[in-house]
Amino acid sequence: MRQTPLVLTALTVCFLSAGVGTAHADALDDVTKSKTLRIATDLAIPPSGMMDASMKPVGSDVETAQLLAKDWGMKLDFVQTTGATRIPNLQTGKADVAISTLSVTPERAQVIDFSRPYAVLESVIAGRKDVAVKSIDELKGHTVCVTRGTTQDLELTKMSRDKGFQIARYDDDATDVTAAVSGQCELIATSLTLVNQVTLKAPDHPFEKKVTLHVFDLAIGVKKGESRLLAKLNEWIDTNIKNGKLNAIYKKYHHSELPPQMR
Repeated sequence: MRQTPLVLTALTVCFLSAGVGTAHADALDDVTKSKTLRIATDLAIPPSGMMDASMKPVGSDVETAQLLAKDWGMKLDFVQTTGATRIPNLQTGKADVAISTLSVTPERAQVIDFSRPYAVLESVIAGRKDVAVKSIDELKGHTVCVTRGTTQDLELTKMSRDKGFQIARYDDDATDVTAAVSGQCELIATSLTLVNQVTLKAPDHPFEKKVTLHVFDLAIGVKKGESRLLAKLNEWIDTNIKNGKLNAIYKKYHHSELPPQMR
């Protein structure tokens, strides 16, 4: 009986020690302490992210990231990324958030968390006017160029065998666009915004929308389980949707407004 208090004391110490061991600072604590926000953004996907003549980042995602850092009173640290590395950068802690034309899909939602939408993206298959394709079924025998790891890559990979078409993959959007401009690709699956970039660079061989795949919500990505950071991001998005700042950024670069239901 004399050992009971000692046993209870020992158990209590172990319990408290376990509690201390599991306590940890979350992502919001980390960025607040460092006063630096590391944002993964693809700077090779105009007009969302690109470098200007002075080699400074510009674009709709760039300005969105800059507005976020400014509103939070933090230094902005761009983590350059590609379509394939956006999610790994979050999972490995290289970036705190991703603002990089990251469309919301069920598959991605299993591995990262998404904020509320801040913009939209129309995903299409486009091609030269002389390419007679008006539906997925008419892709048979053709090759479609995609950027590796994008929603277009994932979606078309699932249906390519049954529909009888091939896929050519490129590591980033800039290379994908260059392939289309140079004539290596007769069809490209990407955002409508990038299709317009192809036409601007090759006006003699313009690309046009053939098939609309989806209209995706674009959201800010965060590592799974960072609920406090996610809540603060959602609050910020709500504020800047209501005051029109996010719509103004989108309109400046994409030449159209956000959907009425968002505004």
